[in-house]
Amino acid sequence: MDLGLRVDVDTLTGTLKGVPDLCRLLRRYGIQASFFFSVGPDNMGRHVWRLLRPAFLVKMLRSRAASLYGWDILLRGTFWPGPDIGTRAAPAIRAAAGDGHEIGLHAWDHHAWQAGIATMEAAAIGRMLQRGFKRLTEIVGKPPVCSAVPGWRCSRTVLREKLFLPFRYNSDCRGHRIFYPLVNERPLYQPQIPVTLPTYDEIIGRNGINDENYNDYLIGLLKPDRLNVLTIHAEVEGGVRSELFAGFIDAALSRGIRPLPLGSLLEAGDIKLDRMGRGTVDGREGWLSIQCEADNDSCSQR
Repeated sequence: MDLGLRVDVDTLTGTLKGVPDLCRLLRRYGIQASFFFSVGPDNMGRHVWRLLRPAFLVKMLRSRAASLYGWDILLRGTFWPGPDIGTRAAPAIRAAAGDGHEIGLHAWDHHAWQAGIATMEAAAIGRMLQRGFKRLTEIVGKPPVCSAVPGWRCSRTVLREKLFLPFRYNSDCRGHRIFYPLVNERPLYQPQIPVTLPTYDEIIGRNGINDENYNDYLIGLLKPDRLNVLTIHAEVEGGVRSELFAGFIDAALSRGIRPLPLGSLLEAGDIKLDRMGRGTVDGREGWLSIQCEADNDSCSQR
């Protein structure tokens, strides 16, 4: 059974510390993954204002965010300008590429995207994508082959702007199968590889799930007859939950589960046409992009 393994890298700390630790772990097992890098300013601490929203506050308390991420991440860019990730952490990004991992663009400014994409105009979206693409190309020495928007927050304008970049695929939504997105009844031929499995922070502390049974629960969600794509975070599985993630890899390999870069999943067969719309996911605050069937007229990306 194949498992698409996606690593989101949101912050300077995640790039400097989490990425090298994950690379060492994956190298030990002979595994390659897809790394999606944020390469501009690290302003993630500005999400602290979302604590005013009850759902976000509950999530932060349930996942014990302060111990999970550390105060350097939770406050970065709040009281002072956020550091430039691409400048400070270029060697760590190049090392991941040197290990043969698939390199993709996550964001120029992760916080600005996640907070403002709902009202951002096409020109601003295009500038952010182009800026991140150029910086990552300069760091690695070749263009990134894929992209994944922060927080699974996408729009039809984003999908159109991505067509100007040579991405082999995108991973911008949650869903159940690989597809070409339909926008105004027109297929856009950059395939979407949706994430199918919940992230650590979405399920920990809910429904009796804790660190002792987390890996068994997650492996129980994998299905041999469907697409399986997992997102981990350099700040979490490459940080204080690194031993937990190593245990997951051990358990997965012992069951014949093969972690792969997302791009390898494109070889699995025919790609269908589906729509993208807005929805919610249990354990995650706010809206995100979800896959829905092509004949669902009520599901259309804004």
